[in-house]
Amino acid sequence: MAIGDELASLDFESMIGGPLNAVIKAQAQSAITSVDFIKAVGFTTDDAGNVTEPVMISFKYDKPVETTTTASDGTTTTTLEYKPYQLTVPILAMLPIPFIRVEEVTIDFNAKITAVQESSATSSHGLDTELKAKAGWGWGSASLKVNYAYKRSTSQSQKIERTYSLAVRVRAVQDELPAGTERLLGILENVIKEAPASS
Repeated sequence: MAIGDELASLDFESMIGGPLNAVIKAQAQSAITSVDFIKAVGFTTDDAGNVTEPVMISFKYDKPVETTTTASDGTTTTTLEYKPYQLTVPILAMLPIPFIRVEEVTIDFNAKITAVQESSATSSHGLDTELKAKAGWGWGSASLKVNYAYKRSTSQSQKIERTYSLAVRVRAVQDELPAGTERLLGILENVIKEAPASS
């Protein structure tokens, strides 16, 4: 088989399409993982698995508050005191949401085909003669015997070495949030509440 035929017989469609299909499936799996992360971490669900409400976290802290008082003579006094406050924040507004996007796929295919063809031919010739003569009364007699031999042998061998290597490099980056997710986070940010903590 010629080297050109060797390369023509390779299934380039599978070699190139296989890694690309794997990348597409990985991208789809990444999107599903992001959705599952948002549902599992950012929202509570009922027994049927339906999303009910966002997960909120609350914490208390002391906030400096200025208090201004006015005396009967018209003078004002400003005092600073720390009062307990409570902040309620949706947890999704505090966590980075994973959105992975495949930015670049590089497929390197190397083929090394080495063909060595050897042929040899040998030939031999052989000639064998024999002459016999006989004389007597009358005509004599003579005989000539000749043998000729020719032999040719040919041997041919072919050796083909094949070396193939396929390298796939994938570069993934953190993608920008989809417009719907950004809007969702914007709504959740508006839910952040700061209020005096109840004693």
